Amino acid sequence: MENAEEHALGDVAYGLFEILLNKELQARGHVLFELVEKEIDFLQDFTEIFALFHEDYPQLAEALLQRFTHPEGIYAQLRQGEGVTPTRTTQMYWIIQDGPGYRPEEVDNEKGGKWLIFLDEDEVDAMWQRIRDATCRGTLGISAKVSTAKPNPDSRDTRKVIYVYTENWEDEVDVMRVRRQLADLGVEQRIGYKRNIETYLGEYSEKGKKVTFYSA
Repeated sequence: MENAEEHALGDVAYGLFEILLNKELQARGHVLFELVEKEIDFLQDFTEIFALFHEDYPQLAEALLQRFTHPEGIYAQLRQGEGVTPTRTTQMYWIIQDGPGYRPEEVDNEKGGKWLIFLDEDEVDAMWQRIRDATCRGTLGISAKVSTAKPNPDSRDTRKVIYVYTENWEDEVDVMRVRRQLADLGVEQRIGYKRNIETYLGEYSEKGKKVTFYSA
């Protein structure tokens, strides 16, 4: 059994490996979620990418092998939806999907913000798939992410949450365009939009306190 330090290293190792995996698959003309959802065998690509990871980050690769014993153990979990399907993802707290031309500073900028969609576990997989695909097509926000089945000590309840980011909270036309698109995707409940400013100040919803800038 992993001790706390080994577990933390394993978490870091897995996160970095999945970033590399997605990047290398895209360079080869593939997308992880399409390979998994269409049940396409990508073991050869996976094996080659893991070998690259082991060569560049031997200590992190060994930490993964401590957890999974063999690279095929990681591959088997990926084929079952790890990193693709929220309720089947246990190695990471979040699955992230960036839009075309995404730049990291857009999400982290103080001008940025996000729509927050809270869902029960039996609703999140289907909704995430629709939001993810729209983000990929460039018809929604600049990026999106969803919480997973990995127990998160920062979670406030048992629901899952999807964040849909926009570049500029001052651009109300764009913010509301994204909200209308979410409605078209099936988000019928009233949801709130939170600016990065509030997030950076550590402001969260409490009784009698409003932290959402828009609500629709």
